[in-house]
Amino acid sequence: MIQRIKILFIPFLLLLVTASNAQVFGGGTPTFDPVSWTASVEKVSDTEFVLHYEAEIEKDWHIYSQTTKAGMPFSYEFQNREERYTLKDSVNEGETETAYSEVFEEYETFLKGYNPKTTQRIILLDPTVSVIKSVITYQVCKEVCIQQDFYIVHDLKKKAGFVFRKYEPFENYVSEDANEKDEATTTTVDDDFEEDENKGLWTIFFLAFGGGLVALLTPCVFPMIPMTVGFFTKQSKSRAKGIRNAIFYGLSIILIYVVLGLTVVAIFGADALNALSTSVAFNLIFFVILVIFAISFFGAFEIQLPNSWANKVDRQADRGGLVGIFFMALALAIVSFSCTGPIVGTTLVQASSQGGIAPIIGMLGFSSAIAIPFALFAMFPAWMKSLPKSGGWLNSVKVILGFIELALAFKFLSNADLVLQAHFLERELFIAIIIAVMTGLAIYLFGGIKLPHDSEMHHISVGRLLLGLVTLTFVVYLIPGLWGAPLKLISGFPPPMNYSESPYGVGGGENGIMKGDEEFPDDAEVGPHDLLSFTDYEAGMEYAKKENKAVFLDFTGVACVNCRRMEELVWSDPKILNILRNDVVLISLYADKRDVLPKDEQYISETTGKRIKTVGNKWSDFQIKHYGLNAQPYYVLLDHDGKKLNKPVGYTPDIKIYEQWLKEGITRFNNN
Repeated sequence: MIQRIKILFIPFLLLLVTASNAQVFGGGTPTFDPVSWTASVEKVSDTEFVLHYEAEIEKDWHIYSQTTKAGMPFSYEFQNREERYTLKDSVNEGETETAYSEVFEEYETFLKGYNPKTTQRIILLDPTVSVIKSVITYQVCKEVCIQQDFYIVHDLKKKAGFVFRKYEPFENYVSEDANEKDEATTTTVDDDFEEDENKGLWTIFFLAFGGGLVALLTPCVFPMIPMTVGFFTKQSKSRAKGIRNAIFYGLSIILIYVVLGLTVVAIFGADALNALSTSVAFNLIFFVILVIFAISFFGAFEIQLPNSWANKVDRQADRGGLVGIFFMALALAIVSFSCTGPIVGTTLVQASSQGGIAPIIGMLGFSSAIAIPFALFAMFPAWMKSLPKSGGWLNSVKVILGFIELALAFKFLSNADLVLQAHFLERELFIAIIIAVMTGLAIYLFGGIKLPHDSEMHHISVGRLLLGLVTLTFVVYLIPGLWGAPLKLISGFPPPMNYSESPYGVGGGENGIMKGDEEFPDDAEVGPHDLLSFTDYEAGMEYAKKENKAVFLDFTGVACVNCRRMEELVWSDPKILNILRNDVVLISLYADKRDVLPKDEQYISETTGKRIKTVGNKWSDFQIKHYGLNAQPYYVLLDHDGKKLNKPVGYTPDIKIYEQWLKEGITRFNNN
């Protein structure tokens, strides 16, 4: 069966979405959390209570003790204690272990076991007190270390503990009347943190699902639908058995691709792939691969897996039974590789930028989109009559996706250029390339270009005409970008405005602070929208003290797509820009800059144990150490002592929410 199928060429669409959404999924929150907490309350008397903290730690991770000499000691900060309650003795953290650290070259002490329990006794000075709030801060370590903050509320009335990952619900918690019980109640955990992560995973799932639907419309997948349906129709002795076999076939497809996702996680690790999106080597390699794929789309050559693989699998598929059905699914994956390979690869690469189980979720979404139609048509063969016939339109889909892939390949080349700051592919040249490619696509859609495998065409369809007009409109929209137009429709995709031959547009001038001004401070530069921006933390803090302004800490990256989107879509709003220009001091710390630090400034990280050699390493390590994550963009409002004025935020495209967050932090700064 397989040998009769001519494997054609490699289409590509998922990259259109995923490449322009690089780093969407970090979102400002860690993608892996090795510790979870519960809390409870034990009543000793009307004025004495025991606060319980219980951790559940992932295997091979450990938390440093309060007494450790190496690493970051565990700390408890109890809120609003003055004349309300007092602590009886210190926190009892149970059993600890001590071991020698090769990194710190001294002994470190950490909590024993994976389910440590700590307690704190309190005595009420004010009998009306009903809520005790505390913040626990610590490092949890394995090969790397992560700083964690949890916000704990012990409700004395409810005899219950509540654990929050966000500051706002913790701060605003107010006890409600509850029927007192003698025993401590089970703790409840705030789900906001999990919800943020789940949203990112759902985004990956649906984007990958869309990529799978596109794969169905390709020349090496679509023709296999009727062949598969015919097989199940002939081989199944009853309708019930046919339905069972069709379901098993669909599940086998999903299993094969999910195992591929599991393999990626197992080989590279759940978090190690985060660095790919800013790796120069990765971006250059992927640029070359995508250009090769695009040329293949156009009909220059064919890419496929070795025929011997397909032949071996084909022989196994002839065995029949469930084993044979599984090998049929494996055969589909192999023979359709030339069409699905680039989509699968891109899904894995982009999902890996989130880390954790994202590659598995991506493969689950992609495979589901392919498996469901195959299984449904096998279960209900009469539906086959509604499918369009195979023909030249499949090759047109491939060519159209080839143009799109060629355009998107230059995004990866641009990422490498931005990280290196080579200024080879500046904004004007990048936009010119995209205009040229999209113009070629428009001409192709209108029938002006014919490629080797295209069918004879005496007229174009209405759908093709409309798609051509949309493409031409997009080209016309891009043209003003050559002279400095912001192009908000594709914000974050091309290089930023200040990475161009004419940063202020042709004939434009600097409208904000001038770098040549006498008052322009040291260690500062002209940032987005002509904002005064510091790229050194200490220098920015000193300037903020001098100007008596709050500090706006911006963890960003030169190749960070969502950072550019925030700057171009949110920071450009007059209300936001006025706040950033007049009420705060901007400190932009680039986590992917490759500038090598002087030898005397290089060091061994306390959090990862790795040597910090570059500017990007330094600020990435700074973010992990102080805020427990490494994701950009990430925004923090600080006072002059480096204390957070409110809860930091990540990618926040809603202007009103972002404005409220800025005003909240600045108000607290002004009131202190």
